[in-house]
Amino acid sequence: MDIKKLVAEMTLEEKAAMCAGSDFWHTKGVERLGVPSVMVTDGPCGLRKQAGESDHLGLNASVTAVSYPTGSCIASSFDRELIQRSGEILGEECQAEDVAVLLGPAVNIKRSPLCGRNFEYFSEDPYAAGEMAAAYIKGVQSKQVGTSLKHFAANSQEHRRMTSDSVVDERTLRELYLPAFEKAVKEAKPWTVMCSYNKLNGTYASENHRLLTEILREDWGYDGMVVSDWGAVNDRVKGVAAGMDLEMPGPGKENATKITEAVLSGTLSEEDLNKAVERVLKVVAQYIENRQPNTAFQYERDHEMARQMAAESMVLLKNEAGILPLSKEKKVAFLGEFAKHPRFQGGGSSHVTCYKITGAVEAAKDLNIVYAPGYSIESQEPQEELLAEAVKAAKEADCAVLFIGITDEMESEGFDRKNLKIPFGQQRLIEEVVKVQKNTIAVIHCGAPVEMPWLNDVKAVLYAYLGGEAVGSAVVDLLYGEKNPSGKLAETFPLRLEDNPSYLYYFGEGDLTEYREGIFVGYRYYDKKDMEVLFPFGYGLSYTEFAYSSLRLDRDSLKDTDSLHVSVKVENIGNRAGKEIVQLYVQDNESSVIRPVKELKGFEKVELAPGEEKEVSFTLDKRSFAYYNTEISDWDVETGDFTIMIGKSSRDIALSAVVRVESTRQYKRVFTINSTFGDIMADPKGQEIVSKMLEKMNLDDIGGEAISKDAMMAMMGYMPLRGALMMGGDKIRPEMIEGLLDQLNA
Repeated sequence: MDIKKLVAEMTLEEKAAMCAGSDFWHTKGVERLGVPSVMVTDGPCGLRKQAGESDHLGLNASVTAVSYPTGSCIASSFDRELIQRSGEILGEECQAEDVAVLLGPAVNIKRSPLCGRNFEYFSEDPYAAGEMAAAYIKGVQSKQVGTSLKHFAANSQEHRRMTSDSVVDERTLRELYLPAFEKAVKEAKPWTVMCSYNKLNGTYASENHRLLTEILREDWGYDGMVVSDWGAVNDRVKGVAAGMDLEMPGPGKENATKITEAVLSGTLSEEDLNKAVERVLKVVAQYIENRQPNTAFQYERDHEMARQMAAESMVLLKNEAGILPLSKEKKVAFLGEFAKHPRFQGGGSSHVTCYKITGAVEAAKDLNIVYAPGYSIESQEPQEELLAEAVKAAKEADCAVLFIGITDEMESEGFDRKNLKIPFGQQRLIEEVVKVQKNTIAVIHCGAPVEMPWLNDVKAVLYAYLGGEAVGSAVVDLLYGEKNPSGKLAETFPLRLEDNPSYLYYFGEGDLTEYREGIFVGYRYYDKKDMEVLFPFGYGLSYTEFAYSSLRLDRDSLKDTDSLHVSVKVENIGNRAGKEIVQLYVQDNESSVIRPVKELKGFEKVELAPGEEKEVSFTLDKRSFAYYNTEISDWDVETGDFTIMIGKSSRDIALSAVVRVESTRQYKRVFTINSTFGDIMADPKGQEIVSKMLEKMNLDDIGGEAISKDAMMAMMGYMPLRGALMMGGDKIRPEMIEGLLDQLNA
């Protein structure tokens, strides 16, 4: 497809029309020029292709597909290869259904556990989210199907999501809310990026030139298409000028007319319009020219893949006295309606019409289990008859497994959660069962954290997240030891909602949402405050044990333009095979700017047989040590010592070593009469020059007996240079200050 030739042959009206879809799911074709229409569809954790004709809301039934674990679940695998493989299978399914672009992955940062869409997002940590997004995109696009990296940017709440204004300072934006997008764009090159509903610092994302052109295209070198979230367009003409290429859904006839009129009146450059059309056509060409029409949906294979993904991702949070894995000879009570009818996927645009759903009761049908529903999913209140039946079953069994969690009505796209509590009926079930059964295990189906005031009353907790259509099989695999748990949390679980750093400001006031907590989100906040948490970022248990040794850095000092190679040995010291997620954190030991205690800069998942030892390696670059310096609008490293930490979680650091990093940045600092003595003397040249002036001032004479020389020097650290005129009396004249500034700034 000769894209530039096609654009040259299009009429102005045809070009304007190409900037919107033809309906809810399809791009617009140009029949006379042979330009076809292609289909885009949800979703990141399973194909949601609408069956039959598109309706105006995209709500008609979707084709049968496989539901995979949601983003929050698979993120806990910390397994790039697994995530990439899942992407490959999704790409094959898209080819089987003639879908050109899959609308995912979603990489927004989990600012608050209340966000209704957190089940779809990967992590509170930008490094982790970016690595996982890149792996997913590579997988899908290896099958010649595009992805849509979303929602760009700072879309961290569902509350008033279509009108809210995310007010975020530049450093926070660059360090937390943009890096996952940046990593995915630079490394995996998604075919499309989806702009979010919200405003960012006063301008809607769909018409934000700084976001879509200056940052995305000019800073990061992105050359793909930008598509709107469905219904996110405010001013279409401004959107074209800002770099937003395709409005969805279509047909957008009124906006096409506005685009045409704007070009004719000169308020919109036809060059900008041509660029938008070219980028839309590029996506169409990429798919059409690499179509794989003989690809077939392999339902059984893909269902088993969903099972494997879930088992690799679920997190064992507690295992007191090694109660798990369960013996197949024991009589076990499976309690809770989720045991038979599991909650396995999120609500909203990621809802898949499933091939088949396997609950834990069905998966354990050949084992010695009894089942009682215990509560009704339809009600949050206790159902006394169901409760009594469950308590009786628990009492007569060797142990009880409680299947609990929250429902679609409590957690979904489109609205935020009200709290972190499980329904009261389920709370009562826990309270009554633990009274009669000391060997009680909790399995939790939820897309995000819940509070656990009952944690000390149960012996074990397996966090299943929303594990896809094969969730029941995966849970049984883990409970009975067919699989060894290897997931770790990609988010912090607070003790209570009020502990969350965004708690005071989360919903905002009207449409104003201020990110006042700044860079302190998730573990960055809890570590800085030295706060107790329910479970820390990176935490998860296994049925075996791992030991770390021989941390080695390939150098003890480096320039920030160099790379640092880090290696560590990990050994399985238990009696069964397992997988460990080795985490690398970096700490700036002394900084002139406010920084987190530590930040994740590497992770690797390694599989080990009993007694086996492997070496795990990492490479750190400048960004591993840098913060975003708003004074120079770039990433910056301060010369100093950094601690490299190897951890089992963010709160369990096994080994550490110190490295010296030297900044190579050269910039001229200009001192003024309002520069403080402390700032000037922090510079070696400044210290030499100012020391001579301080000798003339004779601080002993100034302070006398009332204040010591050391105290006087401490006070002067915060005094501006002009203060010397007052303190120095006749010894310091204005022309002396001017001469000193000339020397400093020479």
